[in-house]
Order: sequence, then structure tokens, then C-alpha cells
Amino acid sequence: MIEFIWPLCFLVLPVPLLIRLVSGSNSQAALFVPNLSYFYVDSTPSRSPSSGWRLILLWLAWFLLICAAARPQWVGEPVNLSVSGRDMIIAVDVSGSMNTEDMQLNNQAVNRLVVVKSVVTEFLNRRQGDRVGLILFGSNAYLQAPLTFDLKTVSKFLMEAPVGIAGGKTAIGDAIGLGVKRLRERPESTRLLILLTDGSNNVGEIEPVKAAELASHAGVKIHTIGVGSDEMSMSGFLGAFGPRVVNPSADLDEETLTRIAKATNGTYFRAHNTEELRKIYALIDALEPVEQDPEMFHPTIALFIWPLGTAWLILVCLMLSLVYRASHRMYN
Repeated sequence: MIEFIWPLCFLVLPVPLLIRLVSGSNSQAALFVPNLSYFYVDSTPSRSPSSGWRLILLWLAWFLLICAAARPQWVGEPVNLSVSGRDMIIAVDVSGSMNTEDMQLNNQAVNRLVVVKSVVTEFLNRRQGDRVGLILFGSNAYLQAPLTFDLKTVSKFLMEAPVGIAGGKTAIGDAIGLGVKRLRERPESTRLLILLTDGSNNVGEIEPVKAAELASHAGVKIHTIGVGSDEMSMSGFLGAFGPRVVNPSADLDEETLTRIAKATNGTYFRAHNTEELRKIYALIDALEPVEQDPEMFHPTIALFIWPLGTAWLILVCLMLSLVYRASHRMYN
């Protein structure tokens, strides 16, 4: 239906009529002078038929201008916004070690961040109704996307993040602190932080366990994920000693990640490969959503441009008509 934002504008609609009445009541002449025109007989009508139409069009233009000033808008049927999910922040390690190519995707060897981007994007596509934010951390922690229902934008920001964009080291405690800061204003039963890393905390302003204690006091649940293979084959020095097997995840601090999850009633998960990482996010995806207060949205379309444009079109046509009549009298 059509609604007016400023309906009081219609109170000025009779103003031109009031001005005409007031000016007409004070139009008595101060001096009468004999005029020969009284002795002439005018056979033409006192008012041409076109003047009546001009007056009607002027009133119509005035009415349309008032309608435009009142800001009409079309209000559609209410739409329920799906807000029955969680307030979730995904913290992803983008330090230099995430460039280690010890995982596979589509039967090709890729680095850890490429696999994380693919799996997390699939996870986000299934989380319609959640508010999701994104934190990228390395030597520092940055809020890449605030809590939002726009999951496509969150996925885009993650896909565009290169290795090392936040520094080469790993500040797990700072990432947790930033996540808690962003979640503490949300309903307590919906606060969730999913932190993924392949290393240990070696830089930052706050220790991870201390940050986990702060998260616990703020009612934020933290699921931690350690990613990286336990075995990786590397060629020997100059090829002389043949390939050797190393542990590319030797720096992964599983003990600290477990303590973080336990302190916040969360769970620590270990992903050695792409399939395990998918299963972990599928398990997290199965969390029961917590009902929030429903939000209603009324789609609106502004309509003031139509009466405004019509009024100006009428006025332009009247102006052109007056110009035409004036030029016609001049040459006739």
C-alpha cells in the first residue's frame, strides 16, 4: 500500500486559494477615473475557454508538488528475516606457515590456506541465518568482516586473503581477544568463535590461555582446529641422500588449543587432511541454532519522483503555451 512519510504537508494545499481570497478583498481602487471603455460594446467573452483549463492544470501541478513533498512510498508485505542462528566469528591463521604444501585438493598438492578457503567457503554456504564475522591473524589480528548476514562477502574476503597478509608469526591470543570484543555485545547463548591455526602462539599482547579465560567470562564458546599433516616427504640435500620424511606440523601447539577449547566449553579438532577438515566443519555445522527475537522487514519503494516529475511536466507545458500565445499575438 501507499504511505506518506510527511502527511502534514497536505495542510498547505489551500494556501494559494487563501492568498487569492485575501488579495481579492483588498483590491478596491483608491480613485475612479472616467474611462471611455464603458461606452464600447465588447462582443468577446470575458474569459477564454483555455484559461479555465490552465487554472485546473495549475491546481493539479500544485497538488502533485504537495504529494511529492509528503514523500509517498510503496510499502510491501512484511518479510521475516532469518535470524535463528548463531553469532559466529571465524578466525583463520594466515601466517607464513600456512603456505606449507602438505595437503591435497582435487588430487593436487596445495598449501594449507587453499584447503582452508575451500572448506570454510562450503561451510559458510550452509550457515544461512547466522551472523558471521571474519578475523585474519598472523603477527597481528585484524577484523576483516564484522558480524553480518552477508555470507557471500565474508567468503569473498577470505578467498582474497593471501598468506602473510597479517604478518609471518602467529598471535593466537590477540585473535581470541579481538573475537571476544566483537561477540560480547551479542546474546550470550549465541556467541561462538571458531579458531583455526597450524602453529603456536609466538607473538602478541595476550597469552592464549588468558584470552580463553576472558572468553569464558564473556560467555564465548571457542572451537579450536589444528590443521596440517603429520608427515611430508622432502627431497634430500641436492638429491644426494634421497627423499626424507618430516613432520610439517611440529610447531602445532595442540596442548594450548585443547586448553582454550576446554576453558570455554568448546572442542578441539585435529585436521590432518582435507577430508578431516570437511568432517570437522560438518560437525560444527550440526550445532543446534539458538532462537533469537525475530526481525521484520518491510520493503519500500520511494514514489515521490512520479508526482514531482508530472508536476514539472505540467508547468513546462503551461510555460510553452504562454510563450506560444505571446509570439502568436506579436506576429498577428
